[in-house]
Amino acid sequence: MTSPYDIDEIFPQDAAGPVRLPRRQAGNSPQGLTVTLLADYTLRSRAWLPSGAIVALLAEAGVSEAGARTAISRLARRGVLEGHRRGRRSSYRLTPAAAAFLVVGGSAIVSPAGTRPWDEQWTLIAFSLPQEEGTLRRGLRSQLRWMGYAPLYDGLWISPHDVSEKTKSRLAELTLGTLTVFRARHVELDAAIRRNPLDAWDTADIARQYESFIRRWTATLPRAVAGQIIGADAVRARTEVMDTYRRLPILDPQLPARLLPPGWLREPARNLFTAVYDGLAEAAQDHVRAVASRYAEGKLAGIGAHTVADLVTGFS
Repeated sequence: MTSPYDIDEIFPQDAAGPVRLPRRQAGNSPQGLTVTLLADYTLRSRAWLPSGAIVALLAEAGVSEAGARTAISRLARRGVLEGHRRGRRSSYRLTPAAAAFLVVGGSAIVSPAGTRPWDEQWTLIAFSLPQEEGTLRRGLRSQLRWMGYAPLYDGLWISPHDVSEKTKSRLAELTLGTLTVFRARHVELDAAIRRNPLDAWDTADIARQYESFIRRWTATLPRAVAGQIIGADAVRARTEVMDTYRRLPILDPQLPARLLPPGWLREPARNLFTAVYDGLAEAAQDHVRAVASRYAEGKLAGIGAHTVADLVTGFS
């Protein structure tokens, strides 16, 4: 459980995990926006938000009232949100399972890349599942994607990293057919018959994604740091920068530096994301609190923006 959203919004051929958070849709997804809002301002405390406040905040992002209420209802049915009613007023918060999912996933997404030297060994996971076990196959592919593996061939997945205890535990939790894990070195063959392990990843496309992110957010940074983005604009921008950035570390397999093209933009993109996300935190938090207070009967507690450093440590 490492993804704060469905894997198939990043890799459409892979399926969701056990907590069915919303898929990416064309344009802004009301369900995705709802999860992002609650995660950005209540993840640490799992604070209750009045449904009217959630609807109002989503309206500022262009979601209709009907669309917002439908999104809340569907997320509750999926086990992402839980609700309670007092008189005519209802409130919602993240369920414990969804919050735990988001904490782990958030930490994985925003943590800096490791710098350990590479031993030139590749980890390979080979598996065989019956064709009729489609759900199981998609679930395994999902888990492997989140652990940084990519398919060199259909049933052979690869990573330059050693098998961690966490990876072993995740694989042990899965009900599988036949699975083999081993470490090996790559042997160069004639170019006409070989497939390089790097071919499992489209590094050129990943580089373009980083370039696009940096172009989009470089102009926003000075205004965010100077406090020129406030109110609903701060919430919208903070939601968008998270929504955009969180895909990049999953697309990027954290390959050793020696395997990457010169000028790889992983760290510049992460630094830019951190500066924008943290720079907008106070203004966005103040606006969410103000909107929520208009729909609350009493004083609301636990609404607050976290920083990237909070996510990295899992709020510990």
